[in-house]
Amino acid sequence: MFCHQCEQVAKGTACTVGGVCGKNPEVAALQDLLVHAAKGLSLVAQEGRRVGVVDREIDRFTAEALFSTLTNVNFDPQRFVEFIGQTVSHTNDLKEKVKAAGGNVEFDDPAATYIPAAGLEALVSQGEEIGQPWDSNVAPDIQSLQQILLFGLKGMVAYAHHAANLGQEDEAVYTFMHEALASLTNNQITLDEWIKLVLKCGEINLRALELLDAGNTGTFGHPVPTEVPLGHKRGKCLLVSGHELKDLQAILEQTAGKGIYVYTHGEMLPAHGYPELKKYEHFYGHYGTAWQSQKKEFAEFPGAIVMTTNCIQKPSDSYLGNIFTTAMVGWPGAAHLPDGDFGPAIEKALAMPGFEADSDQGSVTVGFARNAVLGVADKVIDAVKAGAIKHFFLVGGCDGARPGRSYYTEFVEKAPADTVVLTLACGKFRFFDQKLGDIGGIPRLLDMGQCNDAYSAIQVAVALANAFDCGVNDLPLSMILSWYEQKACAILLTLFHLGVKDIRLGPSLPAFITPNVLDVLVKNFDIKPITTPDEDLAEILK
Repeated sequence: MFCHQCEQVAKGTACTVGGVCGKNPEVAALQDLLVHAAKGLSLVAQEGRRVGVVDREIDRFTAEALFSTLTNVNFDPQRFVEFIGQTVSHTNDLKEKVKAAGGNVEFDDPAATYIPAAGLEALVSQGEEIGQPWDSNVAPDIQSLQQILLFGLKGMVAYAHHAANLGQEDEAVYTFMHEALASLTNNQITLDEWIKLVLKCGEINLRALELLDAGNTGTFGHPVPTEVPLGHKRGKCLLVSGHELKDLQAILEQTAGKGIYVYTHGEMLPAHGYPELKKYEHFYGHYGTAWQSQKKEFAEFPGAIVMTTNCIQKPSDSYLGNIFTTAMVGWPGAAHLPDGDFGPAIEKALAMPGFEADSDQGSVTVGFARNAVLGVADKVIDAVKAGAIKHFFLVGGCDGARPGRSYYTEFVEKAPADTVVLTLACGKFRFFDQKLGDIGGIPRLLDMGQCNDAYSAIQVAVALANAFDCGVNDLPLSMILSWYEQKACAILLTLFHLGVKDIRLGPSLPAFITPNVLDVLVKNFDIKPITTPDEDLAEILK
């Protein structure tokens, strides 16, 4: 086993015995093998596009398969056996279509002619033999860029998958997905060309984020500022975690009138701001935080839990009995609900005791997406010009279990009273309940949503730059980002594509970035690691 795609890798280098996330070596081998098979499929798909053969089903499948290999998305080995078999079947079918259209279906790379072994154990051995999906025979810096591209691509297809579920797709996204996977079979690409591919991944990810934003707002309306209770109501309950708003909507529809309160967890918190979701009277509030005490929270929840497409800690066996997962996530022992029928989860919620009494744990406010923020842009601009707002901090990104993430709590607590903190993604759970007050009626803490809503934050920054007739890098805006998994990599590449500089990143820098590649990033984008909140604030505000 060798895995270093997330921030919490063992000893800061790689997980080689078992994943810190809970992934075992067998699953790691199967994930690598699935990427290997997907590279072969993309070689054929790329040739297919050259001769006019485009199969949208295969495009969607490839995105879903690659998404399944993200950190903490799927730990079910049997699911990967199915994915690998489907990938090879799609490859063979597509070869026939491409050949009939006059295209080439003979490729030198073994990924294009890969034949899966029979049975789980044999597939694991095959995955271990084939190894990692990048070229270990090229220079370390090129390997690093291949890894950055692959991990950024995994994040990009996650956003594309969410968008496609809401009817939003773009041929350019799928074309690049196949181009990037196929490029991993090409040992003739130069270092400069790899850099261009990495930055192109950021460009295409911006489009994927735009599609997802259109899908969310077009389906559920633009978020509006909404106060969300953090306690709970007496009665039966069902908790929804993850990112997939479409699944949440289906759950709300299917639980209506059944005497069940529906709660959010983790990255589902921003869902309360969407008009088409908040209209359900039994959609009550938010339960728990995210990573810090997740297993304890789940163990104590007296109802059913539905995990949607997400990045979340592996549940323990002690409470698998009340956990259900949707199509993209899976753990051995958890009930899988792939077809949108949440009846089994509803039955479990009704059978469990629920909360015995009401509990008031305060509240937080969500819904400060781009429409809400830009709706008061004139007040924000006036406050900046008058000196009432001196600086903006975007403090967002992923959360995780590493103790060093307390940096982000302390940073927000110490941010001066004449500054505003924008936040999004699950990193906000380090400080989301802080009472920072307001500046002239403008809240000092503005929750802009999920990591899926990064497009909103980008649009706000662009709009402010236009209002002040300057570039984004000239704004009194600093980005303090935390990363954990591959969607964060994709967003970081998008910021590089946009030319955003002076980003502070933590808790640690990615293990897959070599010193030379890091030097390029420092020289071109002035990216830097976080230090301490006091030092970073002093440097930013000097």
